[in-house]
Amino acid sequence: MHLTLQSLQPLSAGHELITRLRDRLLFKHFRALNDHAIRIDEVEIDPSSYAEIQDLCHAVQIDVCLAPARRLSDFKLVAMDMDSTLITIECIDEIADMQGLKPQVAEITEAAMRGEIEFQESLIRRVALLKGLDASALERVYEERLQLSLGAENMLRTVQQAGLKTLLVSGGFSFFTDRIKTRLTLDYIHANQLEIVDGKLTGKVTGVIVDAEEKKRTVERICAEMGITPQQAIVMGDGANDLKMMSIAGLSVAFRAKPVVRQQASIALNFVGLDGVLNVVDVD
Repeated sequence: MHLTLQSLQPLSAGHELITRLRDRLLFKHFRALNDHAIRIDEVEIDPSSYAEIQDLCHAVQIDVCLAPARRLSDFKLVAMDMDSTLITIECIDEIADMQGLKPQVAEITEAAMRGEIEFQESLIRRVALLKGLDASALERVYEERLQLSLGAENMLRTVQQAGLKTLLVSGGFSFFTDRIKTRLTLDYIHANQLEIVDGKLTGKVTGVIVDAEEKKRTVERICAEMGITPQQAIVMGDGANDLKMMSIAGLSVAFRAKPVVRQQASIALNFVGLDGVLNVVDVD
């Protein structure tokens, strides 16, 4: 197993935490992957000790990952959630803000992300609150509020150059995934479709709701189309709605995620950007 540490701040041999880990794990050498990431090769750590190391790292905003050696070329697909993963916002919360209803909608969003409410129920309840809103609010959210997450463009550029396909599968809305697909040259997208009549939101979605099970089915379908297995996919998410598709992946990445997701993912990126995954796998 390899232990990878990374931070937004520079990491070096003289870092206090590195010194503490050297004394604890009795390692002599590490590899500096770049100015912000190091890797300790072939370490053996029991679960309780690793939990303590995670706590130490978290306290100083360092992401730590214990994982087998993998190469980026081992994978053929990167599948991503959209809201609060590839992008920094929850689009439905920002749409609701145009209606003066952001607190009510955000409360339901948070409960669903923690897994306290079934996603389908939460989506139906939230979208119903948007009934009568002018559809132009969607464009305003995209133009004025939607931003890519830290490291997203670097991560995508690297995986695309390596020949991996990309999938954006979202419990959010196709209005946004369509535009992001074009903007970032993604290969596949799948999201919910808001019903719009006479330029107004009806408070309903049309077609199949993209919940946790549908996300998993989508990853499986795209893998089948590509002639690969889900074990050849990297899947990134942040909420309970992402757990099923993350569970079938060869590498699952919890990004700025809820505790229930961090606990079940292969790796968790709490402080660095999405391109932190590139420090965990060896890029050819």
